Amino acid sequence: MVRGMVPRQPAKTGRHEGARMAGSPQKTGGLRPDRPGQRPGPTQAKKKRPAEGGGKRYDPLATERIAEILRRLDLLYADVTCALTHKDAWELLVATILSAQSTDVNVNRVTPELFRKYPTVADFAALTPEQLEPDIRSTGFFRNKSKAVVGAAKLLISEFGGQVPDDVGKLLTLPGVARKTANVVLGTWFRKAEGIVVDTHVTRIARRLELTKNTDPPKIEQDLMKIIPRERWILFAHQLIWHGRTLCVARRPKCVDCALENVCHAGDKTWSTVEIHKNAKL
Repeated sequence: MVRGMVPRQPAKTGRHEGARMAGSPQKTGGLRPDRPGQRPGPTQAKKKRPAEGGGKRYDPLATERIAEILRRLDLLYADVTCALTHKDAWELLVATILSAQSTDVNVNRVTPELFRKYPTVADFAALTPEQLEPDIRSTGFFRNKSKAVVGAAKLLISEFGGQVPDDVGKLLTLPGVARKTANVVLGTWFRKAEGIVVDTHVTRIARRLELTKNTDPPKIEQDLMKIIPRERWILFAHQLIWHGRTLCVARRPKCVDCALENVCHAGDKTWSTVEIHKNAKL
């Protein structure tokens, strides 16, 4: 538990002052969390209540709200980084390609032996995709991934002296590399903020927090780049990914334990002290 961030806890009865289970109507006689001790009348209870900021109109992209979300993420995940095991840019590139439609845990089971068997880019470039397939089969979509990894290795040898480039344009010429993979390598290894990693966790949580209305990763990335300070792009993506793994899990988010709970109005919250916005979900 992060010091100074004590989430509200529900009573054993399942009821809590100022809180309601997501999907249940708010009682007219309940206490309003933004006005402790006051009970709204019937007319007040029917009015749409701003989620934050007193009487101000709710703006999910307000500078103050973004700053507060970033502050709380810092308290929860101060120095998190990529969970993929790697020793250099090439190993990170391979691991990221293998992580598509797989989990980091599964990829981390495969890559130690893979890199012991083929320790250099040249070793991978000397393979055929068919030779690599048995080694990465458990990561799924292994035929396409084999072609991508071997193809990337061959191109690195022929065009880049066997070195992974630190330029987004050059990275995007490699087989199997799109914006997400390029951003992972550039941000995690080279510490260059050229964009924001948008994976399934970032997509889901950014939409739940109403930071974007888009579902297409490139559009989500553009939306986030407009509102998140550039110096935060790398860490912000890692923080959302870790948040998606630990608290804001897809099937049943742990809202009662979440330090972001009262700045989140997601339509699929499992517990809430603030107004639910039904469109704020994936």
